[in-house]
Amino acid sequence: MKNNSDLLALLNEELSILDNSVNVLNYSYNKCLTIGIKEKYQPAELESFESLTGRFSRLSDIIIQKIFRLLDSLELESSGTIIDRLNRAEKRGLIASAETYKQIRFLRNSIAHEYVQEVIEDIFAEVLKYVPDLLYTVERIKTYAKKLI
Repeated sequence: MKNNSDLLALLNEELSILDNSVNVLNYSYNKCLTIGIKEKYQPAELESFESLTGRFSRLSDIIIQKIFRLLDSLELESSGTIIDRLNRAEKRGLIASAETYKQIRFLRNSIAHEYVQEVIEDIFAEVLKYVPDLLYTVERIKTYAKKLI
């Protein structure tokens, strides 16, 4: 079991990873906003959206699987299920809605397992819709973490 100072050092490391992930997600997000949702994409546009969906998935994993779990450990909460973590994150004010994050998690799983082109293109629109929620959460995490460090 790690002590509190080890957990705080790990939190600092995870916050650095979080910042890097946000920067590359923002780059892809802005690029894909410019491309927009359409019926037919050029190969380079598909590549941009593929980058966006991968970065979206990665950031959502960092937030849910690493940061929220780490905050639970720091505050002596049992890990529990993902839903438990999301509910505690909502109570802490880190996310606007646990229900939204359940949708983000479902979307992340769809990204990892979907191969039908028409469905993938629907996923693009959903990712564009939920990126602002991730960005909001990152800002809330940074504010919350400053109180702990």
